[in-house]
Amino acid sequence: MWEAIRVTLLLAAVTTPLLLLLATPLAWWLAKGSGWVRDTVAAVVALPIVLPPTVLGFYLLIALGPHSPLMVVLQPFGVRTLAFTFTGLVIGSLVYSLPFAVQPIRNAFEAMGSRPLEVAATLRASPWDAFWSVALPQARRGYVTAALLVFAHTIGEFGVVLMIGGAIPGQTEVVSIRIFQAVEQLNFAEAHLISGGLLAFSFVALMIMLVIDRRFGARSAGIRP
Repeated sequence: MWEAIRVTLLLAAVTTPLLLLLATPLAWWLAKGSGWVRDTVAAVVALPIVLPPTVLGFYLLIALGPHSPLMVVLQPFGVRTLAFTFTGLVIGSLVYSLPFAVQPIRNAFEAMGSRPLEVAATLRASPWDAFWSVALPQARRGYVTAALLVFAHTIGEFGVVLMIGGAIPGQTEVVSIRIFQAVEQLNFAEAHLISGGLLAFSFVALMIMLVIDRRFGARSAGIRP
Protein backbone atom coordinates (compact mmCIF):
# COMPACT_ATOMS: atom_id res chain seq x y z
CA MET A 1 0.00 0.00 0.00
CA TRP A 2 2.74 2.46 0.92
CA GLU A 3 4.60 1.75 -2.31
CA ALA A 4 1.42 2.50 -4.27
CA ILE A 5 1.02 5.78 -2.36
CA ARG A 6 4.64 6.69 -3.08
CA VAL A 7 4.29 6.01 -6.81
CA THR A 8 1.03 7.97 -6.96
CA LEU A 9 2.42 11.04 -5.20
CA LEU A 10 5.56 10.94 -7.35
CA LEU A 11 3.45 10.69 -10.51
CA ALA A 12 1.32 13.67 -9.47
CA ALA A 13 4.38 15.68 -8.43
CA VAL A 14 6.04 15.12 -11.83
CA THR A 15 2.91 15.55 -13.95
CA THR A 16 1.70 18.82 -12.39
CA PRO A 17 4.67 21.13 -13.15
CA LEU A 18 5.21 19.57 -16.56
CA LEU A 19 1.58 20.17 -17.51
CA LEU A 20 1.66 23.77 -16.30
CA LEU A 21 4.65 24.39 -18.57
CA LEU A 22 3.06 22.63 -21.56
CA ALA A 23 -0.36 24.22 -21.03
CA THR A 24 0.86 27.82 -20.83
CA PRO A 25 1.65 28.46 -24.53
CA LEU A 26 -1.31 26.35 -25.62
CA ALA A 27 -3.74 28.18 -23.33
CA TRP A 28 -2.36 31.55 -24.44
CA TRP A 29 -2.84 30.67 -28.12
CA LEU A 30 -6.36 29.37 -27.51
CA ALA A 31 -7.26 32.50 -25.55
CA LYS A 32 -5.90 34.96 -28.09
CA GLY A 33 -6.41 33.09 -31.36
CA SER A 34 -9.49 32.66 -33.53
CA GLY A 35 -10.81 30.59 -36.42
CA TRP A 36 -11.61 26.97 -37.08
CA VAL A 37 -8.06 25.80 -36.37
CA ARG A 38 -8.29 27.10 -32.81
CA ASP A 39 -11.70 25.48 -32.34
CA THR A 40 -10.37 22.16 -33.66
CA VAL A 41 -7.35 22.24 -31.33
CA ALA A 42 -9.61 23.17 -28.40
CA ALA A 43 -11.80 20.15 -29.16
CA VAL A 44 -8.78 17.85 -29.31
CA VAL A 45 -7.49 19.22 -25.99
CA ALA A 46 -10.89 18.61 -24.36
CA LEU A 47 -11.22 15.11 -25.82
CA PRO A 48 -9.89 13.27 -22.72
CA ILE A 49 -12.83 14.65 -20.71
CA VAL A 50 -15.43 12.81 -22.80
CA LEU A 51 -13.35 9.89 -24.09
CA PRO A 52 -13.53 6.68 -22.01
CA PRO A 53 -10.22 6.31 -20.13
CA THR A 54 -9.79 2.75 -21.38
CA VAL A 55 -10.03 3.92 -25.00
CA LEU A 56 -7.45 6.62 -24.42
CA GLY A 57 -5.29 4.17 -22.50
CA PHE A 58 -5.51 1.59 -25.27
CA TYR A 59 -4.29 3.97 -27.98
CA LEU A 60 -1.55 5.30 -25.71
CA LEU A 61 -0.50 1.70 -25.06
CA ILE A 62 -0.24 1.13 -28.81
CA ALA A 63 1.66 4.41 -29.28
CA LEU A 64 4.14 3.58 -26.52
CA GLY A 65 4.51 -0.10 -27.43
CA PRO A 66 7.60 -1.59 -29.08
CA HIS A 67 6.09 -1.68 -32.59
CA SER A 68 4.87 1.92 -32.77
CA PRO A 69 6.52 4.48 -35.09
CA LEU A 70 7.58 6.49 -32.03
CA MET A 71 9.49 3.55 -30.58
CA VAL A 72 11.11 2.86 -33.95
CA VAL A 73 12.57 6.36 -33.77
CA LEU A 74 13.70 5.91 -30.16
CA GLN A 75 15.14 2.39 -30.49
CA PRO A 76 18.59 3.64 -31.68
CA PHE A 77 18.79 5.47 -28.33
CA GLY A 78 18.15 2.27 -26.40
CA VAL A 79 14.44 2.84 -25.77
CA ARG A 80 12.48 -0.20 -26.92
CA THR A 81 9.18 0.54 -25.23
CA LEU A 82 7.64 2.97 -22.75
CA ALA A 83 4.64 0.78 -21.97
CA PHE A 84 4.53 -0.59 -18.41
CA THR A 85 7.10 1.95 -17.22
CA PHE A 86 6.87 4.99 -14.95
CA THR A 87 7.79 7.22 -17.90
CA GLY A 88 4.81 5.80 -19.76
CA LEU A 89 2.60 6.65 -16.79
CA VAL A 90 3.83 10.24 -16.90
CA ILE A 91 3.09 10.53 -20.63
CA GLY A 92 -0.37 9.06 -20.13
CA SER A 93 -1.08 11.42 -17.25
CA LEU A 94 0.05 14.41 -19.31
CA VAL A 95 -2.41 13.52 -22.05
CA TYR A 96 -5.26 12.54 -19.72
CA SER A 97 -5.01 15.64 -17.49
CA LEU A 98 -4.21 18.14 -20.27
CA PRO A 99 -7.69 19.76 -20.37
CA PHE A 100 -7.63 20.25 -16.58
CA ALA A 101 -4.50 22.37 -16.98
CA VAL A 102 -5.34 24.22 -20.19
CA GLN A 103 -8.90 25.29 -19.45
CA PRO A 104 -8.36 27.18 -16.15
CA ILE A 105 -5.30 28.98 -17.54
CA ARG A 106 -7.13 29.80 -20.77
CA ASN A 107 -10.07 31.19 -18.80
CA ALA A 108 -7.70 33.35 -16.76
CA PHE A 109 -6.06 34.75 -19.90
CA GLU A 110 -9.45 35.45 -21.49
CA ALA A 111 -10.80 37.14 -18.34
CA MET A 112 -7.79 39.44 -18.32
CA GLY A 113 -8.80 41.00 -21.65
CA SER A 114 -6.51 42.96 -23.95
CA ARG A 115 -6.44 46.23 -22.02
CA PRO A 116 -3.50 45.41 -19.67
CA LEU A 117 -1.35 44.33 -22.60
CA GLU A 118 -2.24 47.47 -24.53
CA VAL A 119 -1.20 49.59 -21.57
CA ALA A 120 2.08 47.67 -21.35
CA ALA A 121 2.66 48.26 -25.06
CA THR A 122 2.19 52.04 -24.60
CA LEU A 123 4.95 51.86 -21.98
CA ARG A 124 7.20 50.28 -24.65
CA ALA A 125 7.17 46.82 -23.15
CA SER A 126 7.91 44.06 -25.61
CA PRO A 127 5.30 41.31 -26.06
CA TRP A 128 7.57 38.93 -24.13
CA ASP A 129 8.02 41.38 -21.25
CA ALA A 130 4.29 42.12 -21.19
CA PHE A 131 3.52 38.41 -21.01
CA TRP A 132 5.86 37.81 -18.07
CA SER A 133 5.20 41.00 -16.11
CA VAL A 134 1.47 41.50 -16.85
CA ALA A 135 -0.27 38.39 -18.19
CA LEU A 136 1.25 35.76 -15.91
CA PRO A 137 0.70 37.64 -12.62
CA GLN A 138 -2.92 38.36 -13.53
CA ALA A 139 -3.48 34.71 -14.45
CA ARG A 140 -2.17 33.33 -11.15
CA ARG A 141 -5.69 32.34 -10.11
CA GLY A 142 -5.94 30.09 -13.16
CA TYR A 143 -2.53 28.57 -12.48
CA VAL A 144 -3.37 27.70 -8.88
CA THR A 145 -6.67 26.14 -9.95
CA ALA A 146 -4.97 24.22 -12.76
CA ALA A 147 -2.27 22.90 -10.41
CA LEU A 148 -4.82 21.67 -7.89
CA LEU A 149 -7.02 20.08 -10.54
CA VAL A 150 -4.13 18.32 -12.26
CA PHE A 151 -2.64 17.05 -8.99
CA ALA A 152 -5.99 15.76 -7.73
CA HIS A 153 -6.94 14.29 -11.10
CA THR A 154 -3.61 12.46 -11.35
CA ILE A 155 -4.06 11.05 -7.85
CA GLY A 156 -7.41 9.54 -8.88
CA GLU A 157 -6.46 8.11 -12.29
CA PHE A 158 -7.41 4.49 -12.92
CA GLY A 159 -8.30 3.40 -16.46
CA VAL A 160 -5.47 5.13 -18.31
CA VAL A 161 -2.71 4.15 -15.88
CA LEU A 162 -3.99 0.58 -15.70
CA MET A 163 -3.85 0.23 -19.49
CA ILE A 164 -0.43 1.84 -19.86
CA GLY A 165 1.36 0.70 -16.75
CA GLY A 166 -0.39 -2.44 -15.60
CA ALA A 167 0.09 -2.90 -11.87
CA ILE A 168 3.78 -3.51 -11.23
CA PRO A 169 4.37 -3.05 -7.47
CA GLY A 170 6.76 -0.21 -6.73
CA GLN A 171 6.86 0.91 -10.38
CA THR A 172 3.43 1.45 -11.94
CA GLU A 173 0.95 0.42 -9.26
CA VAL A 174 -0.98 3.49 -8.04
CA VAL A 175 -3.51 3.84 -5.24
CA SER A 176 -6.58 3.55 -7.46
CA ILE A 177 -5.33 0.21 -8.79
CA ARG A 178 -4.42 -0.85 -5.27
CA ILE A 179 -8.01 -0.24 -4.16
CA PHE A 180 -9.29 -2.39 -7.02
CA GLN A 181 -6.89 -5.18 -6.13
CA ALA A 182 -7.80 -4.98 -2.43
CA VAL A 183 -11.48 -5.39 -3.28
CA GLU A 184 -10.68 -8.35 -5.55
CA GLN A 185 -8.82 -9.93 -2.65
CA LEU A 186 -11.73 -9.15 -0.28
CA ASN A 187 -9.32 -7.01 1.74
CA PHE A 188 -11.98 -4.43 2.58
CA ALA A 189 -10.00 -2.99 5.50
CA GLU A 190 -7.23 -1.81 3.17
CA ALA A 191 -9.76 -0.67 0.56
CA HIS A 192 -11.58 1.37 3.22
CA LEU A 193 -8.32 2.91 4.42
CA ILE A 194 -7.12 4.02 0.99
CA SER A 195 -10.56 5.09 -0.23
CA GLY A 196 -11.15 7.12 2.92
CA GLY A 197 -7.81 8.86 2.43
CA LEU A 198 -8.65 9.71 -1.18
CA LEU A 199 -12.08 10.97 -0.14
CA ALA A 200 -10.55 13.28 2.46
CA PHE A 201 -7.90 14.46 0.01
CA SER A 202 -10.51 15.25 -2.65
CA PHE A 203 -12.64 17.19 -0.18
CA VAL A 204 -9.65 19.24 1.00
CA ALA A 205 -8.62 19.97 -2.60
CA LEU A 206 -12.11 21.22 -3.45
CA MET A 207 -12.24 23.40 -0.33
CA ILE A 208 -8.87 24.92 -1.19
CA MET A 209 -10.12 25.76 -4.69
CA LEU A 210 -13.25 27.38 -3.25
CA VAL A 211 -11.18 29.47 -0.83
CA ILE A 212 -8.82 30.52 -3.61
CA ASP A 213 -11.73 31.44 -5.86
CA ARG A 214 -13.29 33.51 -3.10
CA ARG A 215 -10.07 35.32 -2.19
CA PHE A 216 -9.10 36.13 -5.78
CA GLY A 217 -12.68 37.15 -6.58
CA ALA A 218 -12.72 39.52 -3.64
CA ARG A 219 -9.39 41.04 -4.64
CA SER A 220 -10.47 41.57 -8.24
CA ALA A 221 -13.55 43.39 -6.97
CA GLY A 222 -11.48 45.59 -4.69
CA ILE A 223 -12.74 43.89 -1.51
CA ARG A 224 -10.52 42.64 1.25
CA PRO A 225 -11.31 38.97 2.03
